[in-house]
Amino acid sequence: MIRKPAVAGIFYEGDSALLEKRIEWCFQHSLGPGKLPKIGKSRSIKGAVAPHAGYVYSGPVAAHSYYKIIEDGFPETFIILCPNHTGMGSGVSLFPEGEWITPLGTVQIDEELAGDLINSGIIDADSTAHSQEHSCEVHIPFLQYFKQDFKIIPISMWMQDLETAQEIANSIIKTTNALKRDVVVIASTDFTHYQPASIALSNDSQVMDAISKMDEKLMYERVANLDVSMCGYGPVATTIITSKLMGATKGEILKYATSGDITEDNSSVVGYGSIVFE
Repeated sequence: MIRKPAVAGIFYEGDSALLEKRIEWCFQHSLGPGKLPKIGKSRSIKGAVAPHAGYVYSGPVAAHSYYKIIEDGFPETFIILCPNHTGMGSGVSLFPEGEWITPLGTVQIDEELAGDLINSGIIDADSTAHSQEHSCEVHIPFLQYFKQDFKIIPISMWMQDLETAQEIANSIIKTTNALKRDVVVIASTDFTHYQPASIALSNDSQVMDAISKMDEKLMYERVANLDVSMCGYGPVATTIITSKLMGATKGEILKYATSGDITEDNSSVVGYGSIVFE
């Protein structure tokens, strides 16, 4: 099963050379880390949060999480958890086999891990949820720029309640422990959508504070009480729980910015944040 890119040429450049230049722009941008990372070997990061808008908007913020991940070292497999924006597919959909293509090459699905995850409970084998979804796809070129031989597990979450997040996390821990698989979990989310920048900053900072404390229940409370239109709270909760079960004890906020920092229009922005757990 081959998944061709759905948003190449839209969310990021469809030409490989131009895409590589765009990724370098993300890392070197004034809102980004300022430089390109070097691949490390320490492997202490368990999970991360990164945004998924077009690279020109959220790429420099996403580069902060990828800078830390690259410097920490590549795991065998990245489990990418994304929200379901299209409404297609099942409640929790895993792309089960084959490969994903981007302008920077192909990446294999970790089929052994995928099969065990599908047999472990709430996760379904379902490729339709991923056919037009951008929020898993946009993370892959950030990794392919630095290395080609890694595998992925793309999971789309239409169901984002805390119970579902806990069940997915339990399945990830059960299966990765059984296979002795080294993984990093990536939560794909944007924060406040289409509010003035001052409101986005005020609300998102409170939600990100809960995330940095690795308190998924507090995050749900603040998202609800502040009416934050964060699209990937389920993937973030799953990543927090999984990271804690893998031994992570702290979350670090690396960067927050909004689309207004790029467009200079702060009347209606989208909030972007990068966080790692180790």
